[in-house]
Amino acid sequence: MLDFPRWKQLWYWALTLLALAAALPSLATMSGLRWPASLPHPTINLGLDLAGGSHLLLEANADQVVSQRLEAKEEEVRAALKKSGKVHYGDISNKGGSLSFIVANAAEVDAAREAILPLTNGAGLSGKRDWEIQIADTTRFILTPTQEGIKDAIDKAMETATEVVRKRIDAMGTREPTIIRQGNDRIVVQVPGLSDPAALKALLGQTAKLEFKLVDQLGMVDGVAAPGDEILPFANGAGAIAVKRLGGIKGDRLTDAKQSFGQNNDAVVSITFDSQGSEQFARLTKENVGKPFAIVLDGKVLSAPNINEPIMGGSAQISGSFTVQSANQLAIALRSGALPVDLKVVEERTVGPDLGADSIMKGVVAMSVATAAVVIFMAMTYGRFGMYANIAVILNVLMILGIMALLNTTLTLPGIAGFVLTIGAAVDANVLINERIREERKRGRKVFAAVEMGYKEASRTIFDANITHIISAVLMFEFGSGPIKGFAVVLIIGIITSVFTAVFLTRMWVAGWLRRARPNDLNI
Repeated sequence: MLDFPRWKQLWYWALTLLALAAALPSLATMSGLRWPASLPHPTINLGLDLAGGSHLLLEANADQVVSQRLEAKEEEVRAALKKSGKVHYGDISNKGGSLSFIVANAAEVDAAREAILPLTNGAGLSGKRDWEIQIADTTRFILTPTQEGIKDAIDKAMETATEVVRKRIDAMGTREPTIIRQGNDRIVVQVPGLSDPAALKALLGQTAKLEFKLVDQLGMVDGVAAPGDEILPFANGAGAIAVKRLGGIKGDRLTDAKQSFGQNNDAVVSITFDSQGSEQFARLTKENVGKPFAIVLDGKVLSAPNINEPIMGGSAQISGSFTVQSANQLAIALRSGALPVDLKVVEERTVGPDLGADSIMKGVVAMSVATAAVVIFMAMTYGRFGMYANIAVILNVLMILGIMALLNTTLTLPGIAGFVLTIGAAVDANVLINERIREERKRGRKVFAAVEMGYKEASRTIFDANITHIISAVLMFEFGSGPIKGFAVVLIIGIITSVFTAVFLTRMWVAGWLRRARPNDLNI
């Protein structure tokens, strides 16, 4: 017990002082003091309930997922039948929520079925297929999406949309947003510290579906598109053009997008394709030199330049009367990936910082009262050993702040509740240790032996109890959301720091006092 090496003392104090130093910027900010910009300043991020910010509820257009699946499946069916080389078929119709086509010869039905059957897959864990294939009137194929397939497609689209939303918000430089799914087709977005959600809504409301489509200059007659074409409006409102509905290149082949400046010093977006996209882009431009192609964003044509020569480098520029801000927002959206489905804001709230300030004040009052009560109780009950425990409690609170700042975590209102809970739980270890020391003294053990046995025996119970607490906190963090995670973070850090301060630091202090004072009895 008295053998406490110097290296161990230095190690304990180094960990403590590092955590305390990391807490200073946060303490200065909370006190309204200015922290020198030249010094490191890790600070705790405040959650929406403390710092204020924006709350958005986004809803997806589930019908759009169905229509997109029909269009994608139509292109897959065309490619599969063409690849087989054995099937002659008429035009493919996608009316009524199903795909249908007629095989020219009844003898080719089996070949057609063999070609398109691999295009159906299992729908999640339902045990059913995502598409149902039927043959009517001997030669007419009908592909109908099953309910299980639609549900699985919507679920995958929402997972992708949630991740895209997260990437876009992270790219804005905001920290610790809360982004969670709600129900089957909604996403909750909370961004602390953002008082004006206009830019956020514009970014999240942009699908950013980029496509390069060939223009059919003869494909529109009296405003009606020719078969295989579609009419798309220009983004600037200057009329519309006809483009090929299928084929072209999609923006999911992009590897980078950034705002830059064109030859006329106008804001543009520079894009770079991956190897497969570069190859497709080079082939598209090589095969259509002298023809116009449309750069389409979210169903609107940004521009339709002529292909003067093959573009072989896998990079291009998108122009369209951008400002620097709008070009940067588009670049962020393209880098983050296109939303698989349109999202609209169905609920919007702005939380003011006044509510958070009031919550912080009440939390500080509760923490102060709890700390004072614990300090008085421990000092009156255990004397010197109680004062060691009180110092450990204060260091514990400061170390939690420092570690949270170093880990760049977010403090929420439930997190403050976790602080208050930690204060009470932090002295549990010292209560167990002190009571065990009392018992050992009553059994007749000498001072040094009683203290050593008290720490040794109580530590087993302390570690066992706190391991179960950490397991519970980890599960809350893993499966909880928002406020529950905030509480779990503070609880996990608090458990670790309370064991460190209550067991290791107090043991070091008690060992030092025993070496110096050599008491014959203990007032405990």
